[in-house]
Amino acid sequence: MSRPLSFTTDPIPQLTWRIALPASVGMFFNTMFNFVDTYCAGLLGTDALAALSVSFPLFFMMIAVGSGLSQGATAMIANALGNTKLTAARHIFAQSLVFALIAGLILGVLGLWTAPALFRRLGADGVYLEQTLRYMNVIFIGAPFFVLSMAINAGLNAQGETRPYRNVLIAGFFANCALNPVLMWGTPLFPPMGVGGIALATVMVQVGSCVYLWKQVRSTPLGEQIPLRDYAPDASAMRGIAGQSIPAALNMMTIAIGVFVMIAYVKHFGQGAVAALGIATRIEQIVLMPAIGLGSAMLSIVGQNHGAGLPERVREAWLTNIRHGAGMMIIGGGLVWFFGETLMRVFTTDGEIIRKGGEYLRVAAITLAAYPILFVTVFMMQGLKRPGYGLWIGIYRQVVAPIFVYHTLAFTLGWGLGGIWWGMAMVVWSATLFTLWWGWRVCRELVSVKIQRIVEIPSTETT
Repeated sequence: MSRPLSFTTDPIPQLTWRIALPASVGMFFNTMFNFVDTYCAGLLGTDALAALSVSFPLFFMMIAVGSGLSQGATAMIANALGNTKLTAARHIFAQSLVFALIAGLILGVLGLWTAPALFRRLGADGVYLEQTLRYMNVIFIGAPFFVLSMAINAGLNAQGETRPYRNVLIAGFFANCALNPVLMWGTPLFPPMGVGGIALATVMVQVGSCVYLWKQVRSTPLGEQIPLRDYAPDASAMRGIAGQSIPAALNMMTIAIGVFVMIAYVKHFGQGAVAALGIATRIEQIVLMPAIGLGSAMLSIVGQNHGAGLPERVREAWLTNIRHGAGMMIIGGGLVWFFGETLMRVFTTDGEIIRKGGEYLRVAAITLAAYPILFVTVFMMQGLKRPGYGLWIGIYRQVVAPIFVYHTLAFTLGWGLGGIWWGMAMVVWSATLFTLWWGWRVCRELVSVKIQRIVEIPSTETT
């Protein structure tokens, strides 16, 4: 068994990679999970493939709630652990699970009620709409399990334990590979479900994830002795969790809204363009896995060191993660630039989809290095219990700027579909440059405040 982590004394690079590497591997398999779904949908036809693409924003909104809750709970639990308050950390964890169950049930009901109208607004009708609803209705029924699995993982992540979630995502990938064909095409004893079978396989994997993660967290100091009374809804604790989680969830939701905005413009260039966007963004996600892993490491490292009153280590973690992340994404961008269309051909033989997806990926190649700066800084702010920062950046990057930039480049200036792709790059880099400046300012202020307090203590004792 490996040595337990010491967040306040272990070298930052060592901590970063010990936490980030399992998270990155797990997220790679999670993205491959989505690739398998996309590939299987392509076997069912263009309508099924487009259905998964147009479903992504609503699906992601549900994931955003779970991810926001996970980030908020991780920050609160990590701060409590860093301040050596194990009893308080256990109470926060128990309340986050109750919060997750309630949120998941609400999401499922709202999704079933509003999805048809929303998909029609995105241009889905006829068989296209039927396939989309067949997929998403199953997902909405399973919503509580998606949110609950991420809330359980928050208890592990706050302790630097990213390996159990890695194991879940790897096992889930292989389970999905086995379940998709059976549920899509059926067996002599089981009727074919088509695209709905892809969704059912996903829900079944989430149920298994909840069981495994719960067993793992119960074997840690945080989860081994939680009294039943901690699960009774506590209004004060719920407000604290909501205060940290809702801005983080809304920030994640802006990503889904940003996809809605992009699809709203892309759909003017045909269903093939929408399908190309769906495939290309999944390729982009694979390359971004290391950056996402660094974000996971940042949250727990910053949370515990901030709770322990060590701002110098917070700043060191921020700079270390940015350097490592940007370096890896420069290499990844080169690979995407040269092999983007080749990867598109794995999922479709449609020449138009391949060409349009390749154009997107060539532009995305020059934006990849920006994302680690964004991710790492937002997670740092979350670890400092300042979740509002990420929300405002998300609103700018995903909603306000794209509406203006996409329309101007694609239609006013006549750049067409390429204007949307280049508009995305311009918006991402403008947000990144501001984020870099703001992160440096916050780190400098944290260290300055500590120095000032150290200087003031002797003078106070003298008087």
